[in-house]
Amino acid sequence: MPTWRVGFILVALMASPPRPIDPRGPRFNQAVLAASLLAGFLFDVRIVVPIFAVVLFLGAAFGPRYGPLLRLYADVIKPRLAPPSFMEDPRPPRFAATLGVVMLTAATLAFLAGLAGVGWILAVIVATLAGLSAATGLCVGCEIWLLFARRRGVQLAG
Repeated sequence: MPTWRVGFILVALMASPPRPIDPRGPRFNQAVLAASLLAGFLFDVRIVVPIFAVVLFLGAAFGPRYGPLLRLYADVIKPRLAPPSFMEDPRPPRFAATLGVVMLTAATLAFLAGLAGVGWILAVIVATLAGLSAATGLCVGCEIWLLFARRRGVQLAG
């Protein structure tokens, strides 16, 4: 198959919105993330930061089937709940998780450089934003994605 056709097919596949997701999965992920990072901060357990950078990376890069907490939600918690009242586009939460990965990676590098204060500031910012999203549904990273998507005319799923 000529490479121009492969590119065309990929663009055609990306032009349609992805399958909507249950919004409670990302909120569960955010709640566990916020609680774990805050506990890590309170007890100065720095290893929590790179662990959750990897957890977020797996879900953001490869989808909910590969994110450990998203998988836990889908396999254990979701079957016990009523169907969600609405579905949402998966791209905003994945973008928000990517921002979290960047921040937590920077925090990890700050710890490695001996800048514990900077590392914890970055980690607590992520924990605060994740907690806000888990508690209220207001996802700052998602809103950033939506702002840019609307400007580009991206069709939303859900």
